[in-house]
Amino acid sequence: MRKQYTKETIRQLIQDENVEFLRLQFSDVFGSIKNVEVPISQLEKVLDNKVMFDGSSIEGFVRIEESDMYLYPDLDTFMIFPWATDSHGGKVARLICDIYNVDREPFIGDPRSNLKRVLKDMENMGYSNFNLGTEPEFFLFKMDEFGNPTTKLNDKGGYFDLAPLDLGENTRREMVLEMEKMGFEVEAAHHEVAPGQHEVDFKYADALEAADNIQTFKLIVKTIARKHNLYATFMPKPVSGINGNGMHVNMSLFKDGQNVFFDEKGEEQLSETAYNFLGGILEHAQNFTAVTNPTVNSYKRLTPGFEAPVYIAWSGSNRSPMVRVPASRGQSTRLELRSVDPTANPYLAFAAILESGLDGIEHKMTPNDSVDQNIYLMDETERRKAGIRDLPDTLLAAVNDLEGDDVVKKALGSYMARTFIDAKRLEYGSYRQEVSQWELDNYLEQY
Repeated sequence: MRKQYTKETIRQLIQDENVEFLRLQFSDVFGSIKNVEVPISQLEKVLDNKVMFDGSSIEGFVRIEESDMYLYPDLDTFMIFPWATDSHGGKVARLICDIYNVDREPFIGDPRSNLKRVLKDMENMGYSNFNLGTEPEFFLFKMDEFGNPTTKLNDKGGYFDLAPLDLGENTRREMVLEMEKMGFEVEAAHHEVAPGQHEVDFKYADALEAADNIQTFKLIVKTIARKHNLYATFMPKPVSGINGNGMHVNMSLFKDGQNVFFDEKGEEQLSETAYNFLGGILEHAQNFTAVTNPTVNSYKRLTPGFEAPVYIAWSGSNRSPMVRVPASRGQSTRLELRSVDPTANPYLAFAAILESGLDGIEHKMTPNDSVDQNIYLMDETERRKAGIRDLPDTLLAAVNDLEGDDVVKKALGSYMARTFIDAKRLEYGSYRQEVSQWELDNYLEQY
């Protein structure tokens, strides 16, 4: 649980730690981190919610005639970056903000405020917390002599390898140390399956804090990598022929401090609520995939043979289905959604996942039987007989599925759903117009 801050404690910390600038952060519809940086002389204006910015300059926000917006900082997100700004040691602190209109109402195109809205719906159904633990993966690439990223991997290591094979070890250690200075509780850090691929796991949190943490984590990883003359990318499939970057999402629902997914007497010690929530996830998975896997490149990762799930199914132990139920029980009982990738806007992705699960609870959806064999070895007839559907195989297919699902669109809100769908169709249209190297290699001389 994050620290609780007041205006007075923030004023004192800024003075004690020689903070010179405040970075006011927020996320656009597509998950890109934006910020307005102000000198510390503007602190009182910040704390009184009086800082404004031009919303029309942010993709997916508003038209130019509706541009003025306020930044409302969440005081509990106050954090001082441990690295100095310059030689005289001044520091930068950050506050994550919600976006408000000029009428002082929450902006319907703000992903963070939207997640708060969905969490309020959850509370109205009688639940107190939606806890999430995420596992975002990233690659480290070498930089060229001009400081630009290349696609040359920085090592040839594999899963859990050590130096000298894992040449990113020192970089990863510094990332962990910086995260701990910033209040993260890091549970593990290791080399992943693919060469140059890494993972840092940090403690679960409630949905809003978990989304904030992912955005902060990405910033830390990229900052420390560049310090080591490396480039960190969360792109789902930057290199063909090897595993891509996923972001497994472990989730549990709580009420009155108790994990409602656990039932000691239930089948596999899962409660009816857990099965209904799982039923909702499986029912809407095909339609929320555009949100959890929002780029053209996401669907290069979602292909058989590279550990990423491509089939809508669940299991208690098998890792080939989309949802796995890890072995822990009691307060640690959880569902693991394995299809998500780290290009997802975490605020929108968590809203879509939660709304889907709550819909399953409300309508008492029951999942198909668990699939305890390797789905990759099953043929299409066997999969169909087991009720296993495929995830969308292109961004366009995923967006079309999203448009037909009122529950997932409700999770995004009508404004952001329309903005997101229109933008992603344009993105796919732009991709279709490009001629790839694969096409040149396979067709140029043949025809």
